[in-house]
Amino acid sequence: MRISVIGVPADLGASRRGTDMGPSAIRNARLREALTALGHEVEDLGNLHVPVAESRAVEGEKTKYLPEILAFCQELADQVAAVLRAGSLPLILGGDHSLAIGSLAGVAQVRPATGLIWCDAHGDFNTPATTPSGNIHGMPLAVALGRGEPALCQMGGRAPKIAEEHTVLVAVRDLDPAEGEALRNSRVTVFTMKEIDRMGMGAVMAEAIRIAGGAGARPIHLSFDLDSVDPQFAPGVGTPVPGGLTYREAHLALELLADSGLLGSCELVEVNPILDQGNQTARMAVELAASALGKRIL
Repeated sequence: MRISVIGVPADLGASRRGTDMGPSAIRNARLREALTALGHEVEDLGNLHVPVAESRAVEGEKTKYLPEILAFCQELADQVAAVLRAGSLPLILGGDHSLAIGSLAGVAQVRPATGLIWCDAHGDFNTPATTPSGNIHGMPLAVALGRGEPALCQMGGRAPKIAEEHTVLVAVRDLDPAEGEALRNSRVTVFTMKEIDRMGMGAVMAEAIRIAGGAGARPIHLSFDLDSVDPQFAPGVGTPVPGGLTYREAHLALELLADSGLLGSCELVEVNPILDQGNQTARMAVELAASALGKRIL
C-alpha cells in the first residue's frame, strides 16, 4: 500500500516537554526502511508547524494552549483528509496525544463510518469541566466523541467524529475519578489491564476489532499511545504507568489488527526522547508500526 507519513512535533497538550521531538526520533529509528522492507510505498510529508511553548502565553487554565492546538489540529485534519482522498494510508507521528483531535477530524471528513481502537494507559476522556490539569492531551478521546470544548468538538464541521459504540479503549490502568465515571456512563467499550490479564490479549483484540470494525463493515483508526506499553519496554513517554502491555502483547495486538485488513489510518504518539533510553521507545514505535502494517514472524 501507499503510506503517507505526517509528523506533528507537538508538546503543547502536555505538562512535560519533549514529545515535540518524537517524530524525529521515530524517523531516526528507521521507520521508512522498516516499511519499505514490507513492500509499501512510503512518502514522508514532513512536519506540521507547531509553535514552541516559550513563544506563547497560556490562555485558559482548563484548556491550555487552545488556540495553538486548534491551529495545528486543523492543519492536520486537512492533510489527513487529502491523504485519504488520494488513496494513501496516513501514518501520523507524535507528538502529544492532543493531535488525535486533528487526525480524527480529517478521517471523519472522508470516512465518517470509521471505528476507533485507542490504546492508552489513560482514558483521555476528560473535559474542561473534569480536567485536573487543563492539559488537552487528556481530552482527545472525549473530543472525538463530541464531549468537551465546543471549538475542538466542532472542528471539521462534524461532531461527534466517531460513534461511541464503535470505539474501544485498550490497556487502560490510570483514570481520573470523574473521567472513569464518564466512561462508565458512555457506550465506549473499555478493556482495562485487568481484562487483558483475565481474557488474554488475543481475545481482547478480537473483540476490539469486531466492535470497531463492525465485522468488516468499517475501516479502523488506530490511536496508539506508547504509554500503553509497560515502561520496561517503552520508558520514553511523558506519563509512564507501570503494569502495561508486554512487548509481545503490544505486537500481538497490532499483528491481529493487520490480519483483519481493516486498518485505514494510524497514529503513534507520546514518544519523548528526553525521557528515553537510547531511543528505545522510538524503536518500539517503528516495530509496532511494522506489525500494524503487515510484518509477520513467518
